[in-house]
Amino acid sequence: MSIPFLALIPATLRSTTPLLLTALGGMYSERSGVVNIALEGIMLFGALAAAVTTQQLEAPILAQTPAAQVAWIPWVGLLAGALGGVAIAFVHALVCIHYKADQIVSGTAINLLALSVPSLVLQSFYGNTTNSQEVVNRLPLWNGFSPLVYLAFALVPVSWWLLFKTPWGLRLRAVGEHPQAADTVGVDILRMRYGAVMLSGLLGGLAGAYLSIGFLNQFVRNMSAGKGFISLAAMIFGKWHPLGILGSTLLFGATDALAIQLQGGDVMPPVLIQALPFVLTMLVLSGMLSRIRQARPPAALGKAYSK
Repeated sequence: MSIPFLALIPATLRSTTPLLLTALGGMYSERSGVVNIALEGIMLFGALAAAVTTQQLEAPILAQTPAAQVAWIPWVGLLAGALGGVAIAFVHALVCIHYKADQIVSGTAINLLALSVPSLVLQSFYGNTTNSQEVVNRLPLWNGFSPLVYLAFALVPVSWWLLFKTPWGLRLRAVGEHPQAADTVGVDILRMRYGAVMLSGLLGGLAGAYLSIGFLNQFVRNMSAGKGFISLAAMIFGKWHPLGILGSTLLFGATDALAIQLQGGDVMPPVLIQALPFVLTMLVLSGMLSRIRQARPPAALGKAYSK
């Protein structure tokens, strides 16, 4: 079975988009010193909010005119997904920053909630625990790509500029490296950390919305399928740097796109094909690739701060 190279390029860009959005969000959080392994849960809650909001808004319209296209509906759904991600990130920030709970435990709890809470919401709205109704009003395509594809790649230079060329970026990096020193020059440590974690929620929520109303047309339970954890690995592999994250997410995205292209062929067993992105993730996290050994996290990462 041959895989057309040109067909892999757009597939790679589409597969990279949710990873890139989520990894950039995680970068902001961890640059401030807050570990955010809740990225998987944030994506799922964002996807759920986007799909349910879009479907509920269009339901009365479709009852009158089946297959009606209403341009503003998916954008409201996208906003709902973003706000859903921000809300979940705020919970994580509150628990970790205000109450100084263990950041790993908090993130794990959110990920576990994302496996169960959507089932309750789906049961309430649709009478099942696995998926929402399909939406008609998906995000539009601009030259064959969702607007979020363009946004994700545009955020790379924007994030680089914010981090390394603005006073805000300098303060954020200082908070993640040496919060005591930043505090002595008047930087509000808690406000910076709250803002960074909620920004990670915003981007993670957008990634979830992309999955449910951009890439697909409904919410399916556990539809992120580990993409939040892959994004976390890509962020580490990219050394918490926007350009590094771009390269690592493109690598993971290309692997995912290749796995999709190989499905249905006889190159290797389907189970092995589906496992390709996760095998690569394990290689990265285990340190078998030399680049990961050189990665140095922010010095204050995972450490609660008391004034």
